[in-house]
Amino acid sequence: MVTGRTTYRGIAVLAALAAVPVLPGTVGVASADDVPHYRMAAGATATHGKPDASHAPRLRPGLHTDSIKRGEQKWYAVTLDARTSAYFSAVAAPTPGTKVADYGDKLTLTVQDSSGATCGSEARPSFSGGGMAYPIADYASRRIGADRTECQEAGPYYLVISREGTKTSGAAAWPLELDYVNEPPLKGNTPAKPGKGTWSTETPAPPTDHTRRKARGGTGFNDAGPVATGIWTDRIRPGETRFYRVPVDWGQRLNLSAELPNAKSTRASAFLARMLGLGVYNPARGAVGNPRFVPYTGKPAAVKLFTAPVDYGNRLDSTDAVSAMRFAGWYYLAVSLHPDAAQYFSHGAELTLRVDVRGTAKAGPGYAAPAGIFSVTPEDRDAAQKGRTALEAGKNGTLMTVAYAGIGTGVLLLVGLGAWTLVARRSAAAAGRPSAGPGVAGGPGGPPVLPGQPTDTTQQAPQKPPFGPPQGW
Repeated sequence: MVTGRTTYRGIAVLAALAAVPVLPGTVGVASADDVPHYRMAAGATATHGKPDASHAPRLRPGLHTDSIKRGEQKWYAVTLDARTSAYFSAVAAPTPGTKVADYGDKLTLTVQDSSGATCGSEARPSFSGGGMAYPIADYASRRIGADRTECQEAGPYYLVISREGTKTSGAAAWPLELDYVNEPPLKGNTPAKPGKGTWSTETPAPPTDHTRRKARGGTGFNDAGPVATGIWTDRIRPGETRFYRVPVDWGQRLNLSAELPNAKSTRASAFLARMLGLGVYNPARGAVGNPRFVPYTGKPAAVKLFTAPVDYGNRLDSTDAVSAMRFAGWYYLAVSLHPDAAQYFSHGAELTLRVDVRGTAKAGPGYAAPAGIFSVTPEDRDAAQKGRTALEAGKNGTLMTVAYAGIGTGVLLLVGLGAWTLVARRSAAAAGRPSAGPGVAGGPGGPPVLPGQPTDTTQQAPQKPPFGPPQGW
């Protein structure tokens, strides 16, 4: 069975992959131009935030794209009911190689009601990777709850995004990807915050299984490679951030380790203070604490993270890293390698990712409507266990129907063109005139002269991404 959620995400990946060629082999790192850019969602709606509330464009649930300049503030309008919690995330994706100032270049996200009151706390995703530009993300929300007093009424609200920064990051606009998701209300009472001591904060040892499987990291949330408990390997280039996703159910938690090997070259001996980074994001793209970076000196290095168990009541916790573990669903892992690592790994490094989903899955809190992305399905677990992409996970459903239809159309087209060429040659020979030469329209190797098909001007052609596919696709 392929769920609507799986099909939607899979079609987005299929469309994105169809827009770029698949290149074999691993390309050495020569410059920042070789590093894949963040891949925006293929089905995202383009929007343009305005500097004031009166002209703010309206957002509907789903993915949207925009851009933002340094010092700019953008407003977006939404209409919310009095029962549903809403989450608004923003991903800023500067071009790889862009210079940024740690903690100085950042976004600020808030949700405000029509009177200007802020709903909950603001989000302030920033950089912390030693000047490396990588995708930063977090969300602001309008949450419904008995513990809340502000922003509980139905009516107009606004998402406000500001970009703060220094001259280090330059004047270029950063691409933005916005995601607006609703969390259904509960059938019964809201679960309480887990008490102290109900789970251990001591980081356990990472998995040591000798079996290693190949992971295929993506450029961002939309093409993140699925992984499950086990040891996974991939390659990462200096200046690159690779995304992975893992299903985590209610009551489960993540124990993670991302590792670099020792450098093969003995000529480099620099101490690189913030070289390998690891960040975790929840299903609504909320940051689970700040990304953590570790130094590198040419010896093996590892960055480790251990999360709280997923619990609905975590949203009542004041610690950001705990509060974000409030949903079941796909969690995202972002691994970054600083551009200065090129002096150790000029052609990319072998990356080891140890994933440990700990704990037994429990029943959810009981939503009054389908949970959507805030759930883990058997198909999700199967895709993660096999390391299958959204495209591959749909082999028994809609996606493969689309794929086979596309393949069938291509085969029929080739057969038809072959038959047409044969008939044309025989007709030309029978008429005593030469057939068209190679490369000429109507001739072998050249384009056929076919009737033009009508153009649907109501459809906008998808924009081709300005980058190649992530390594491994």
